[in-house]
Amino acid sequence: MKTILSGALRMVLGAASLGALMTASGAALAAAPIRIGVIAEAQAIAGASIPQAAQLAADEINAGGGVDGRKIEIISYDNHSSSADSVRAFQRAVNEDKVNAVIASYISEVVLALEPWASRLKTPFVTPGAASNEISKSVHADYEKNKYTFHGYLTSAALALSVCDAAKELLVDKMHMKSAVIMSEDAAWTKPLDVGYEECLPKVGLKVLDHIRFSPDTTDFTPIFNKIEGSKPDVIITGISHVGVQPTVQWKNQEVPIPMFGISSQATNETFGKDTNQAAEGVLYQGVSGPGVAVTPKSVPFAENFKKKFGNYPSYAGYTAYDEVYYIADAAKRAGSTDADKLVAALEKTDWEGTIGRVQFYGKDDPFTHSIKYGRGLITGLMLQWQDGKQIAVWPKEVAKTEIKFPSFIKLTTN
Repeated sequence: MKTILSGALRMVLGAASLGALMTASGAALAAAPIRIGVIAEAQAIAGASIPQAAQLAADEINAGGGVDGRKIEIISYDNHSSSADSVRAFQRAVNEDKVNAVIASYISEVVLALEPWASRLKTPFVTPGAASNEISKSVHADYEKNKYTFHGYLTSAALALSVCDAAKELLVDKMHMKSAVIMSEDAAWTKPLDVGYEECLPKVGLKVLDHIRFSPDTTDFTPIFNKIEGSKPDVIITGISHVGVQPTVQWKNQEVPIPMFGISSQATNETFGKDTNQAAEGVLYQGVSGPGVAVTPKSVPFAENFKKKFGNYPSYAGYTAYDEVYYIADAAKRAGSTDADKLVAALEKTDWEGTIGRVQFYGKDDPFTHSIKYGRGLITGLMLQWQDGKQIAVWPKEVAKTEIKFPSFIKLTTN
């Protein structure tokens, strides 16, 4: 009888120990961090804000208790603006560092190189700044394969609409401008951007006189500006991201008498004024948010906290990266899981008020599947101008701080 009791006691104790072990394991699993890999151009003017903003968002979420008790852990990788380095970083992030999702790059060529890897490694992937239409079109073309990729920035097509919407109100209606020359760098994202420009600029009242595409390696813009001046347009509509400092400096030094208006990614960063030795004065650029601009109640607090921590206001990709950490965390909470397919399903239902507006994604039936939606009440973008060394919102009127003003060398003949 004693032996039987002893065996029974061992069984009870063993079961209790197993139960305790399982409970401890469950608690440990529940407390495991949600890991987000951030692959970015950390040394680039527009890319430096990406890992910084992501970390700031994670710190805020963690200070509030995390996601159901799970901390957000940011693991950053500098891709040196290289597609090959980005692919290696993505593989390491998933296979070695066991991330649950990836935020990566403002360069379209890099994102297009990573998209197949998100599919192969079944890892949710969001870009904070690349614009090429092909990113979300690939998701639409083969949804089951590419559903892991989300386009967390406006497509080139949407960017063209944003610039044209601003040009209609600011240049055509107010300044009575009638003609434009398109000046874009030769890159994946500008091909559909320029197609969009050529379609929407005439619709808003700006005749396109010429269309210039230049190599991102261009160091002397004198011949380009001379050619543009020869066309006598009222405005230069830009599509520049990998370059920005050099054409802006030469525009100022050569006193090109035509305003620049459009996309200039580097101009979105507060350091651009200093980087150009204040040649940026008068440059008009499209953005999704900006210093002192209350696109939503979250915009200004984020920008001020970012500056307090890092010493300058973020680039456009900083705003989007910050929002992305938040809505990835929100998706994980709603999904109750970091399982890749469950995260994808939750991300598709995103309805998040971030720093750039209300973020929702187009569905699988839309040609831009998984891109953020463009339009009033969602994301419309802004037009800002460098004035007196600061970035000032001039459009839309709901958030505009002042009227447009140009340096003395700009000659407006259309008023």
